[in-house]
Amino acid sequence: TAHQLGTPLSSLMAWVELMKANGNDEDMVYELEKDIDRLGTITERFSKIGSAPILESNNMVMVITHAIDYMKARSSKKVSFTINHNAEVHFDAQVNIPLFEWVIENLCKNAVDAIGGSGIIAIKILRGSDNKVFIDISDTGKGIPEDHHGKIFDPFFTTSKSQSNHGLGLATAHGIIQQHS
Repeated sequence: TAHQLGTPLSSLMAWVELMKANGNDEDMVYELEKDIDRLGTITERFSKIGSAPILESNNMVMVITHAIDYMKARSSKKVSFTINHNAEVHFDAQVNIPLFEWVIENLCKNAVDAIGGSGIIAIKILRGSDNKVFIDISDTGKGIPEDHHGKIFDPFFTTSKSQSNHGLGLATAHGIIQQHS
């Protein structure tokens, strides 16, 4: 998948450079560049599947804020995102940013679905006594029925009625978190 995305991605980058040279609408070019960058991130994520991720120390508040800003721009204005953390505490952790942001995005997409496109998604970032960083994501949705708790990380398990949901988000998130442990 990563290889297949790479060829048209390179072509799109060349087209954007041509648009810049021809003086096309700067706002349109900027938005195209953002989408190309996003496709690059997706390509990078797929290329990492099946291999051990390279983990680096990162400020988790910044990483999570970046992922949430991306989700905010693509969610209904009826969805409120909040990030709570102690500003006096450093929240550095060993993560692979593209993969970890994918986890946050998958969890938030599920939360948006759970609240029906209207409600609150709250993210708390905490530091444990063992110096680990804990991230608690909650929403104002109806919750997951108890009889589904044992299946939510199974590939292709979904309770969503959406045609675009294939039940891979939580399985992917779980696998990435396992690689980060």
